[in-house]
Amino acid sequence: MLTLVTGTTGQVGRRFVPRLLAQTRQGERVRVLVREAARGERFAELGAEVVVGDLRDAESLGKAVAGVDAVVNVAASFRGVPDEEAWAVNRDAAVALGRAALASGVRRFVQVSTGMVYGVGRGRPLVEEDESRPGGTMWGAYSESKVAAERELLALDGMDVRVGRLPFVYGEGDPHLANSLMWARNWAAAQRLHMGHHADVAQGLLRLLHAPGVAGRIYNIADDAPVTAVELHQLNGVEVPAELQEHTDPDPWFGIMSTERIRRELGYRPLYPTVWAARDAGAL
Repeated sequence: MLTLVTGTTGQVGRRFVPRLLAQTRQGERVRVLVREAARGERFAELGAEVVVGDLRDAESLGKAVAGVDAVVNVAASFRGVPDEEAWAVNRDAAVALGRAALASGVRRFVQVSTGMVYGVGRGRPLVEEDESRPGGTMWGAYSESKVAAERELLALDGMDVRVGRLPFVYGEGDPHLANSLMWARNWAAAQRLHMGHHADVAQGLLRLLHAPGVAGRIYNIADDAPVTAVELHQLNGVEVPAELQEHTDPDPWFGIMSTERIRRELGYRPLYPTVWAARDAGAL
């Protein structure tokens, strides 16, 4: 089995690939697509094959998927990018990769998506059947481009596509936890953020990759307990602004996902059920 992984230099991909390599069995190989050879050196040292190319280039896609059995598409463009780039990477390039994979005989395709595709809350934890309803606090076209990619990939006839929707990812030196204060400092004190440690995101994606009989399924991946704006300040060792107590949460269920499906069907159990557990384990 040869598995291709894209987006390997981002925060999720760079931590997922070593875990995938560590679990390979005899006869299993991992290939990574990087835009510059230097960015692939670390993965090559760990045993991965490296293909240099751009996800938005048809020739690069052809080289990347040649002989591949499975694809894990982690690539994404979101924070601080123009909407045109978000659509180009998150939808257009993802769908082009899916079509190239299908043409090359790839059997399985894991699309890494986001819980932000749900949009506004529903007054309860979000489940995979909930439709996308744009709204709330979002990063430009990120969520809309990701759900568009999901739909087009799942509609491909002849390839086993499954989707993993991620929460706010943190851990292992990822600056996301500190970055959360850009938003949390303006939130209500009890406003919540659903999170997932990199170890658990990798666990979830590996379960999606290897599970038989789940073609066309979508799975939320997250930890057990969203954290409040107050806790985000505490975790970052920053004084809690007094004005948080004066703010009101406009959508208390925004981004809060149910993980019942991945637990029941794939046996997922977070290694770090809460960010506090990760802190106590020295895994932040």
